[in-house]
Amino acid sequence: MCCNSKMAATQLVCVDDFEKYACDNLDKHTLEYYRSGANEEQTLADNRSAFKRYRLRPRFLHRDVTNRDMSTTIQGQPIDFPICISPSGLHKLVHPDGELATARAAASMKTCMALSTGSTYSMEDVANAAPHGLRWFQLYISPDREMTKHLVRRAERSGYKGLLLTIDTPLSVRRLSDTKNKFVMPKHIRLGNFMVNEDTKDYDFNASASNLFDAALSWKDVRWLKQFSSLPLIVKGVLTAEDAIEAVNCGVDGVFVSNHGGRRLDCVPASIDVLAEVVRAVAGRCEVYLDSGVRTGTDVLKALALGARAVFIGRPALYGLAYDGEAGVRQVLEILKSELSLAMALSGCACLDDIKRELVVHESHYLRPKL
Repeated sequence: MCCNSKMAATQLVCVDDFEKYACDNLDKHTLEYYRSGANEEQTLADNRSAFKRYRLRPRFLHRDVTNRDMSTTIQGQPIDFPICISPSGLHKLVHPDGELATARAAASMKTCMALSTGSTYSMEDVANAAPHGLRWFQLYISPDREMTKHLVRRAERSGYKGLLLTIDTPLSVRRLSDTKNKFVMPKHIRLGNFMVNEDTKDYDFNASASNLFDAALSWKDVRWLKQFSSLPLIVKGVLTAEDAIEAVNCGVDGVFVSNHGGRRLDCVPASIDVLAEVVRAVAGRCEVYLDSGVRTGTDVLKALALGARAVFIGRPALYGLAYDGEAGVRQVLEILKSELSLAMALSGCACLDDIKRELVVHESHYLRPKL
């Protein structure tokens, strides 16, 4: 799906505009599949509103902000700016080029894309589409450990530079909107990483997806994976200091603060609200990342000030993909990059090292009685 006369490219000036386009142009079932959250969607809503509870405290005239440098590294790999693409499945639902287009957009912007296990194209196809791009592979540890090993070895051979282990999905989940809408996966959708013969007519999507999760998963399996692969291991789905410490004790290379975009367990806190707690617990022993709810450059700035090495976006990339494929994803990234650059300048920051913890406070800071 690409842009039409309803909304020209010049009218899309912020990430929310891309969501509006998706709302107007995607069919209801596909739109709700991506937009929905778990149960009553409390966490889904709070992911966005929580960012608004934090206030920026800019400092002026301390440095020249004529030019801003947003370059950094994640797991030792350079990126041009600290906004990357989170793993999300089934990109082909919104555009025929699916994850191929998303990977090309990320590569053209010199940032990282994390490819979902549930990609509609295989990891090899995605690697070939953007051979010079930085890619991580998102992984579930399956009950079939040999299948997990096979996926990891394929990722290593295909040039992926990190493993992003998702730990917040021991079971398949049910979302109320999907149930009410009687959402059924379209017959043309396949899990590309598990297709032996794409012409198979009796392909069972639900059976393939359910085999990804292991309800018996434990921290010993994280240690096993860390020992099994030489790739940096990042654990995604951490929402407490206790789990952050467990992860560090397992020798992981990164902790990823995420509530899965509000799509797993409802009533958990917004990612931004637990970021500082996790950063304190990690105490510099590994890098910390965040997703869920990021929509503006100031959102990114707040997360960086609270200790994230980089942030990742999920739905915004899909909305860009729905709008105009690779070009749409790139446009979303360009908007966020530009917004972050401006927010840095207006906060007195010329580079990422200038972004300090004292730049951001919770709104309750201004409600305290003054002596």
